[in-house]
Amino acid sequence: MAGDVVILSGPPGAGKTTVGGLVAAESAGASVHMATDFFYRSIRSGYVAPFLPESQRQNEVVIEAIAASATAFARGGYRVVVDGIVGPWFLDPFRKAAERDGLALSYVVLRPALDVALDRVRGRGDDELSDPEAISGLHSAFTSLGDLEDHVLDPGELTPEQTTREVRSALETGRFRLI
Repeated sequence: MAGDVVILSGPPGAGKTTVGGLVAAESAGASVHMATDFFYRSIRSGYVAPFLPESQRQNEVVIEAIAASATAFARGGYRVVVDGIVGPWFLDPFRKAAERDGLALSYVVLRPALDVALDRVRGRGDDELSDPEAISGLHSAFTSLGDLEDHVLDPGELTPEQTTREVRSALETGRFRLI
């Protein structure tokens, strides 16, 4: 039996990694929590910070690798929760793979207010994205999602556990389903 892929996206400081881990851990069957940061950190030479314009080709390659890995697990029956900055501009590889393999694909955007996101990232270590200018730019990339605006959940005043319940409830109803 095929699993499904849930993309949990949004700007830095949205709570993606925390909520992604909880959603995967609380899934009824077999599950995988796939943090996209791992894929970027795997690049040992030639790495370009993914929010810079010159990173476009690198980001396309990384997204292809993430989509291939996620759908491989899903074909094996796992619910795969992909957490990372996966904007609508990077959904095509996931859509194509899900359609090809007959998998369900959901897209959830956690989008707190900018001040909340900035507060959350202030205490991050050097390995994490914490530059306010970069975070503001990434946050603005998620402010107008057009047809995908109904895939947004504001976790600003919610605890991670409350956000997880909201995400799980919406997934059960198909609210965030793309395919």
